[in-house]
Amino acid sequence: MEFIVKSFDELNTSELYAVLQLRSEVFVIEQDCVYQDIDGKDKKAFHVLGFKNNRLIAYTRLFKPADYYEYASIGRVLVKQEERKYGYGHDLIRFSIDTIHNKFSTKTIKIGAQTYLRKFYESHGFHKVGEDYIEDGIPHIYMIIE
Repeated sequence: MEFIVKSFDELNTSELYAVLQLRSEVFVIEQDCVYQDIDGKDKKAFHVLGFKNNRLIAYTRLFKPADYYEYASIGRVLVKQEERKYGYGHDLIRFSIDTIHNKFSTKTIKIGAQTYLRKFYESHGFHKVGEDYIEDGIPHIYMIIE
C-alpha cells in the first residue's frame, strides 16, 4: 500500500470524492449509522490516503494540537471492508502516528475510538482515558498515546 498526506486544499476533486465515498461506505452504510460526516473539520485536517493498485482503500484525517482536542488527533480511521484481512489498518495507524510526530513535532495523540477497537489501538501504544461515551449511537472511548 502507498500512503500520501495532503491538506484539504491539496486534495483534487477526484481524491475528495473518493474519500467521501469511502467514508460513507464504511461509516454510514456498513455501520448503519446516519450521521453528519461532512462536519466542517476536513478543512483543518491533513488527510492520509492509502492506495492499493491506484484505488483508495484506507484513510485517516489528522489534526494538529488544539484543532480538535488539546492534543494532536487521528480520526475517521478506516480500511475498506474487503481489505481488512491484510492488516492494512495497522500500517495505516503506524503511518498516521509517524506523520503526526514528524509534521506536528508532538508525541501525544488523543483519539475517540469505537470501543470494540480498544485492543487494536492498545497494540499501537494507546491507553484508555476517561469514561465511555456514545457517539452517533455507537459506544466509544477516549484513548491517548504519549
